Amino acid sequence: MIALNFEKCDGLIPTIVQDFGTGEILMLAFMNEAAWEETLKTGRATYWSRTRQELWVKGKSSGNVQLIKEIRIDCDDDTILLKVEQVGGAACHTGYRSCFFKKVEDGSVQVVGEKIFDPKEVYK
Repeated sequence: MIALNFEKCDGLIPTIVQDFGTGEILMLAFMNEAAWEETLKTGRATYWSRTRQELWVKGKSSGNVQLIKEIRIDCDDDTILLKVEQVGGAACHTGYRSCFFKKVEDGSVQVVGEKIFDPKEVYK
């Protein structure tokens, strides 16, 4: 078994999610041991929802699943990098491809991403 350090952040490991083909950073999420094991077992990104306090299979509701292409672990064994195929085009629950669709410029925030879907339609 791959030994990760889940102790530093109260059982959670930050997980950076990157598009396998383009290198674009799509999102940051957290995994606990159960999410890690489910991700390894299924090949689909599974996270721990801090809001709902439950496992969260990315795309289960929206269809925007993340298929694992490569997994990297940092030098301290406490951060995960998932390189994924983003099925459905959007990683962000607000409808954007990436959760990082806002840019700070000249003291203000600019939306630089294009909305791919309407969350009100997807999460009825």
